[in-house]
Amino acid sequence: MYDPTVARLTYRALLGRRRALILFALPVLLIVIAGAVRGFSGADDQVAVDVLGGFALATMVPIIGVIAGTGAIGPEIDDGSVVYLLSKPVKRPTIIFTKLIVAIAVTMAFSAIPTFIAGMILNGNGQQIAVAYTIAALVASITYAAIFLLLGTITRHAVVFGLVYALVWEALFGSLVVGARTLSVQQWSLAVAQKVGDGDLITSDVGLPTATALLVVVTVATTWFAGQKLRSLKLAGEE
Repeated sequence: MYDPTVARLTYRALLGRRRALILFALPVLLIVIAGAVRGFSGADDQVAVDVLGGFALATMVPIIGVIAGTGAIGPEIDDGSVVYLLSKPVKRPTIIFTKLIVAIAVTMAFSAIPTFIAGMILNGNGQQIAVAYTIAALVASITYAAIFLLLGTITRHAVVFGLVYALVWEALFGSLVVGARTLSVQQWSLAVAQKVGDGDLITSDVGLPTATALLVVVTVATTWFAGQKLRSLKLAGEE
């Protein structure tokens, strides 16, 4: 189910100069914000939750997921180079699974690590806040990568739709509208963070069993559908 050659090509595409600059920008901004906040307000658990929840988990993680998930396959479909890949003796579900693993790895690396660093800067992991949000970022990275990889297989405007989802649904509605929170990856990952963290500063509107089930179901369903969508692409000469 994992093809090293496909993985290597995908890593090379995702970590090219332009995308790498974008991927580095948000993590650097988060760490700069964390340092500035710590300098002005000192160590404060509530401030740490506000920064990590409001910027890292609600904005940075889904945007990086958009870049990694759509970038893992979208450009190949847009420019037609996917035809070369599909002509090789590699099963199409294997291609999708491999690209998903790469997208997850990139999303985790560029979201969870800076989240942990920012958390340590903000309050030194008081009440396990840095660890809790790091785990939430890891969990969310898996589902976001799957969702945005699917978008990359079904539309040429995957980045636009992905950013709308990330910035409007997750960052805005997922934070402010009560009914929308149940269908938010952010809230599902917050349920995991709530379990890990000490105290009651980290909260989620979704219970842990429900959140866990939704994370698994959405990840598996979107990955399966992406595989079916790629399977339906026809090469010239195919029956």
